[in-house]
Amino acid sequence: MEVAVERLVEHVRSFGDIQGFVLDAMRAVPRHLFVPDVALAAPDDREHPYVIDRAADPGTWWDTVYSPCPIVTQLDDGATGIGSGVGAYTSSSSAPSTVAHLLQLLDPEPDDKVLEVGTGTGWTAALLGHLTGPYGSVTTVEIDEVVAGRAAEKLVAAGARAQVVIGDGGNGCPARAPFDRVHVTCGVRTIPYPWVEQCRPGGVVVAPYCPGFGDGHALRLVRMPDGTAVGRFPGHASYMMMRSQRPAPCAEDDGSGLSRPTEVHPRTIGLAPPGADLAMAAMTGLYAHISREERRFLTYVLDPGDPGRWAVAVHRRGEPEHTVYQLGDRNLWDEVTEAYFRWVDWGEPGRDRFGMTVTRDEQHVWLDTPDQVIGG
Repeated sequence: MEVAVERLVEHVRSFGDIQGFVLDAMRAVPRHLFVPDVALAAPDDREHPYVIDRAADPGTWWDTVYSPCPIVTQLDDGATGIGSGVGAYTSSSSAPSTVAHLLQLLDPEPDDKVLEVGTGTGWTAALLGHLTGPYGSVTTVEIDEVVAGRAAEKLVAAGARAQVVIGDGGNGCPARAPFDRVHVTCGVRTIPYPWVEQCRPGGVVVAPYCPGFGDGHALRLVRMPDGTAVGRFPGHASYMMMRSQRPAPCAEDDGSGLSRPTEVHPRTIGLAPPGADLAMAAMTGLYAHISREERRFLTYVLDPGDPGRWAVAVHRRGEPEHTVYQLGDRNLWDEVTEAYFRWVDWGEPGRDRFGMTVTRDEQHVWLDTPDQVIGG
């Protein structure tokens, strides 16, 4: 087991120059203590998911647990058995490299009080407990009672210092505030203000910001004395969305939509760089995602405020023209392409040049400095 742990640590070490304090925590808190006996390995897009079963195939189970792979532990909010291997991913043990990256951004000190939002398997809470030491405290909030119960059992068995609270993590945990650090392990489009409010001035909030274009972004905010929080996007972080912020499904096509040609290739928007994704999301307030088929590439654009407004841009392999089919009275495709070319006009700034300010009433994305707001 020590060899497997060290192999995982070496992988994590190569990812983004992860510092020693995170690696030491991963050695001290082995991942296998928190992975269920039956789970679903979710490799990258080039590989198919597969079920791991500790009793039936212990070799594959151990190899997967100490691989770079994220491991899904719940499907469809628990409505579908994990052994089926098919369903929406709703809880997991995240990829170790991603866990390490966010912990490094959080940079908890010994004796810190930490709020974790999204307990999952409990592994990150245990890592936080190790990092904050015997005089620190970790409160981890989980909305799913079954998930919370299993994590609490694993934390106790591992001797970890973390208290599990069942509730909506968007509300934080006011009874145990204030906190020195807030660590979020679910994707959010809107930063709940209680996370800022319950953080001490100078405290840090780290969260996966997933506004709906492309992959998500790591967001590191510092709580200011006036109650605002300001920060930047220091890298990639893609997590399952917080339940209260999942996008509503788009309405079915009623046949009233219009089809027209577009000169912009759907890949231009669907596979845009992270900086463009941040800019398009901020300027339009829309969602977008892609679908790859054998002979087609599709980029969908959705209005989160109205499921009846959506568009899909289609490229058919071998054909010189592209088409857009749009439902509803808002020109979604035009909006996102205009936003994309504004980003190009700015000099194609990368993700690291964008930042966010969060107040009690709103949040703003900005470019370079907080006074250059580009969207709410």
